[in-house]
Amino acid sequence: MAYPNDRKYTKEHEWITPDGTIGITQYAQESLGDIVFVDLPKVGTEITAGKTLGTVESVKAVSDLYAPASGTVVEVNGELATSPEKVNKDPHGTWMVKVKLKNPDELNGLLSAADYEKFAGEEAGH
Repeated sequence: MAYPNDRKYTKEHEWITPDGTIGITQYAQESLGDIVFVDLPKVGTEITAGKTLGTVESVKAVSDLYAPASGTVVEVNGELATSPEKVNKDPHGTWMVKVKLKNPDELNGLLSAADYEKFAGEEAGH
């Protein structure tokens, strides 16, 4: 799986673009299986890097979504309320929330696409 180079990744399997758009990775989607519900924060919610920002429910489990960076939610992907399966079809093309970043430098501490791919490969092997 090639991970897009235009974003950073977390060890919890979220991605974030420099403009604050957040979603989950292909690896996360494959681990979860068929996604049936996505619970996201409301616009205006303050999120903190490393803390839970919502949940993704699949036929297998409910998993927390973690904020890759701190900021204020400025937009939520409303399509996911009625069509959560969009995440299964295209996890790197389907965003969940958009955030006004409090400190864009926080992204420097996240994984590059190559580093994430290596991490996900090691995790899959265990």
